[in-house]
Amino acid sequence: MEVTCLLLLALIPFHCRGQGVYAPAQAQIAHAGQACVVKEDNISERVYTIREGDTLMLQCLVTGHPRPQVRWTKTAGSASDKFQETSVFNETLRIERIARTQGGRYYCKAENGVGVPAIKSIRVDVQYLDEPVLTVHQTVSDVRGNFYQEKTVFLRCTVNSNPPARFIWKRGSDTLSHSQDNGVDIYEPLYTQGETKVLKLKNLRPQDYASYTCQVSVRNVCGIPDKAITFRLTNTTAPPALKLSVNETLVVNPGENVTVQCLLTGGDPLPQLQWSHGPGPLPLGALAQGGTLSIPSVQARDSGYYNCTATNNVGNPAKKTVNLLVRSMKNATFQITPDVIKESENIQLGQDLKLSCHVDAVPQEKVTYQWFKNGKPARMSKRLLVTRNDPELPAVTSSLELIDLHFSDYGTYLCMASFPGAPVPDLSVEVNISSETVPPTISVPKGRAVVTVREGSPAELQCEVRGKPRPPVLWSRVDKEAALLPSGLLLEETPDGKLRLERVSRDMSGTYRCQTARYNGFNVRPREAQVQLNVQFPPEVEPSSQDVRQALGRPVLLRCSLLRGSPQRIASAVWRFKGQLLPPPPVVPAAAEAPDHAELRLDALTRDSSGSYECSVSNDVGSATCLFQVSAKAYSPEFYFDTPNPTRSHKLSKNYSYVLQWTQREPDAVDPVLNYRLSVRQLNQHNAMVKAIPVRRVEKGQLLEYILTDLRVPHSYEIRLTPYTTFGAGDMASRIIHYTEPINSPNLSDNTCHFEDEKICGYTQDLTDNFDWTRQNALTQNPKRSPNTGPPTDISGTPEGYYMFIETSRPRELGDRARLVSPLYNASAKFYCVSFFYHMYGKHIGSLNLLVRSRNKGALDTHAWSLSGNKGNVWQQAHVPISPSGPFQIIFEGVRGSGYLGDIAIDDVTLKKGECPRKQMDPNKGARQGGVGERSLGRTWGSGCLRGGNDVSVTV
Repeated sequence: MEVTCLLLLALIPFHCRGQGVYAPAQAQIAHAGQACVVKEDNISERVYTIREGDTLMLQCLVTGHPRPQVRWTKTAGSASDKFQETSVFNETLRIERIARTQGGRYYCKAENGVGVPAIKSIRVDVQYLDEPVLTVHQTVSDVRGNFYQEKTVFLRCTVNSNPPARFIWKRGSDTLSHSQDNGVDIYEPLYTQGETKVLKLKNLRPQDYASYTCQVSVRNVCGIPDKAITFRLTNTTAPPALKLSVNETLVVNPGENVTVQCLLTGGDPLPQLQWSHGPGPLPLGALAQGGTLSIPSVQARDSGYYNCTATNNVGNPAKKTVNLLVRSMKNATFQITPDVIKESENIQLGQDLKLSCHVDAVPQEKVTYQWFKNGKPARMSKRLLVTRNDPELPAVTSSLELIDLHFSDYGTYLCMASFPGAPVPDLSVEVNISSETVPPTISVPKGRAVVTVREGSPAELQCEVRGKPRPPVLWSRVDKEAALLPSGLLLEETPDGKLRLERVSRDMSGTYRCQTARYNGFNVRPREAQVQLNVQFPPEVEPSSQDVRQALGRPVLLRCSLLRGSPQRIASAVWRFKGQLLPPPPVVPAAAEAPDHAELRLDALTRDSSGSYECSVSNDVGSATCLFQVSAKAYSPEFYFDTPNPTRSHKLSKNYSYVLQWTQREPDAVDPVLNYRLSVRQLNQHNAMVKAIPVRRVEKGQLLEYILTDLRVPHSYEIRLTPYTTFGAGDMASRIIHYTEPINSPNLSDNTCHFEDEKICGYTQDLTDNFDWTRQNALTQNPKRSPNTGPPTDISGTPEGYYMFIETSRPRELGDRARLVSPLYNASAKFYCVSFFYHMYGKHIGSLNLLVRSRNKGALDTHAWSLSGNKGNVWQQAHVPISPSGPFQIIFEGVRGSGYLGDIAIDDVTLKKGECPRKQMDPNKGARQGGVGERSLGRTWGSGCLRGGNDVSVTV
C-alpha cells in the first residue's frame, strides 16, 4: 500500500509561480485584550478604551515579504513609564494591569528592508474612577471656630477620573438641585486640581444640619461602578486646632530621649494626627503614636523639622512644626590672611595679620570660641582684636587680628570651639606663626605629569605641596565640564595630595586639576597644577562575528578592522582555521604604515577550506577576536506568510490541506539549490514525515509552492524546510502552521465549518437571546456534566474534534433560547443548501430551529427548518433548502425544554449553491470514513508544486 501511495504522489502535477514577491511591509493594529470599546473619533483617529487594571493587548498585523519585524513604541505618557525607555520587539504588545500613566499613543513599526517601514498608531485611553474626597469650608469672614447658624458653608467634592465624572449631591436620600432649594447652590470652581463640584449652603438653616453624600459616576463606562462619600454636618462641626508641648525650636544634647506631644484643642469630626520629618522619613527607632512622637537616644543625624498635621476634612489641615536641633560640632578649620587689605600674600612684620577659626555646628549661633597663644589665653589689646561674623568668611567665624605685626607676636595660636554647659566635646585647631610660615606652592613630581595605566588597574595621581602650613589638595576634572570624579564628587579633598583611583575605566581618561585649599592654610589665591591620565584598554574590532557565504571555487576575502583601543594600533594579528594556527598572510606595505585592519584571502573556496576562521588582534594591552563562518551552504528559505486562504478543509474526513509558499534568500550568493528537504511533524508528536523536493534554477523573489494534504483537523504542525546545493545542506527554516477555518469564503461550496477554530468561522452569539452556544470537545467537557444527554464526541469521533452545543442545566429555564448567527453572505444564486449534523439526545430535549435572516430591507428572520424531541444518542444530518432574495445570514436557534437533560449540539455546517441532495447521508457512516482518512495520514500528506520537476521522493 505504501508503494501505491508513492506512485500516486509522483503523478500529481506541479504548479509554480515565478514572479518576484518581495514587497514592503504593511501594518494594521488590531486589539485582542479587555477593551471596553474601540472607536473612531471625530478626526478619524482610532481610540482603544480600557479600564485601569485590565490587560492591554494590541496586535500588529503585518504583510510583506520577507516577514516584517515589528517594534512597538509609545509617546504621550508619564516620564516614569518604563515602556518609553525600552521598545517591545513583538507582533503582540501585552501590558498586564495597565495603569493610567500608560495611556497615550502606541506605534507599531514594521520593516523588512524592502521599501520604507510601515508605521501605524492607536491611542489608548485608560478609564478610571478614584475614591472621591469631600472637604468642608466656611467663608473666611465667618470663621469663629464653629459652624453657627447664619453662616455660609461650602462642601467641596473632588475626584480624579477618566472620562470626566458626573456629580450628584444628596441630603440624606434626597437629591439636591438649584431648582428645588433656594438655600442650595451647586457649581464648579475654577483653577482646581482634578474634577470638583461645590455644594454651597447659604445662611445655614436648621434643616441644613444633615448627612450629605457626594456620588460620582462615569456612567458605568468599562463597567466602572459609581462611588460615593458621606459627611455629616452638625452645629459642632469645626476645623482642627493644635498646640505643642514644646517650643517650636527644640535644642537637645546627643543621647537624650526626646518626646514631643501634639495636642488637639479643637475639631469635629475628631481629627487624625500624623507626624512627618523633613528631609527624609522619621528616624529609625522613632515612634509616632497618636499625637506623641518619641525618639530614643537622639543623634546629630536626627536633626531636622518634624511636622504634626491634623486633618478632619473640615477647613484647612492644622500643622505645627518643631525644629529639632541636636548639638554637634565637626570640621574645625583655620585660615591665615597675611594682609587684610590683600596687597601681599606673605607674612611681613609691620603689616596686619588675621587668623580665622570656624567649626560646623548645630546650632551654629550657640558656638563660642576662645583663643590661646602659646598655651595661655590671648589678651585683648589695641593691637590684638577678636571679632565674630566676618562678612568675608562663613557665618559664625571667629577671627583674631594682629595689628602692626611685631616679632613678639610670633608663636603658636590655638582656637577652641565649645558649647557652654553641654556634654559635647570641644574642638580646637592650632596654627604656628613665625618667619617660616609661608604661602603654599604646588607642583607635579617629575615623571608624574602623565600617568598611563591599564583598564581595571589602580591609579595614583600625585601633586606635591610645599609651604608652611601645608593645606589640603582639592582635585577636579578639567577636560569635561561639570564632570564628576570617580568618587561621584565634583571636588575631592586629599590631605597628602594623592588622588587614588581603584579599577580605572576608559571614561576616566583625561586631565585632572589639583589645587590648594583656602582653609587650613593661607587665605590666598589657590595654586594649581594638572595631571594627564591615560587609560589603556584592549582593542575592539568588527565584525565580532560574520557569516560569509560564497559559491565553491570563488575567492573569499576576510577583513578584521580595529574600531577603537588604546593604543589605537594593531601590534599583531594571528589567524586560525578550525583552531589551528595559519601562517601569516603577506603584509601590504601601505597597511604596514597604519595597521588598522588585518586581512586573509582564500583564492578558491572548497569544502576543505569551509569552516570557522578567527583573527586575534592585539595592541599590546589585550586582544580581541573576529570570527568568520565561511561556507558555501545556501541561506535559509523565507516562508511566505501572505498566502490568501492557505487552509482548505475537506468535508466529513476532518482533514485539511495547507498551501506552503516560500522564496529562497539570496540564491545567487552560493551554488544553485538542487532540492529541498521538507519535514512535517504534528505538534506534541515525535515522528516526522520527510520529503526531498527537486527544483530547477531558483531565482531571487521567485515564489515556490507546495501543498500539504491530509493534515488532521484541528492539529497544528511544525514545518522544517532545508535547501540542498552541491555543497550539501543549507540553513533550515521552520514555522508552525495552524488550522484556521474559513470565514465567509467567496466559494461557499468549498468549505465546511467544523468549529475547530476559536473564531468559529465568523459565527457570533446573538445579543438578544437568553444564553449562548458553547464550543467544546471531549477533552474540554465538564466532568460533572449531566449524563444521558449531549454527544460524547464530535461527528468525527475523535476526542480533539470540536462542536457547538447548548447547556440546559440551571439556571436555564423552559423556553430559553440561544442563537448562533453566521457571517453575512451575498446571494449570488437562486437556491442554496444548508447541510449540518445535529445531536438531540435526552428526555428533556426542546427544539432546534434553523432561521434565515434576510438583509434586503432591514432584518427579517424566517423559519426554514425545525426539529423537536429526543432523537437518540447519534449524530444525524439535515439538508435544508433556502432561497434568499438578497444578502442573508443563517441562524441556529436552540430552545431549552422542560428539564436539564436537553443538551443539543451541531457540527460540520456547509452552505453551498444549488439544490439539496435527495438522499440523506448516514452520519455514522460518514464518521467512520473520516476515521479511515486520519489513519492514512502517515502515508499521503503532501503534494508539490515546484518549477520543472515531476518526481517526488519520500523518506520516513
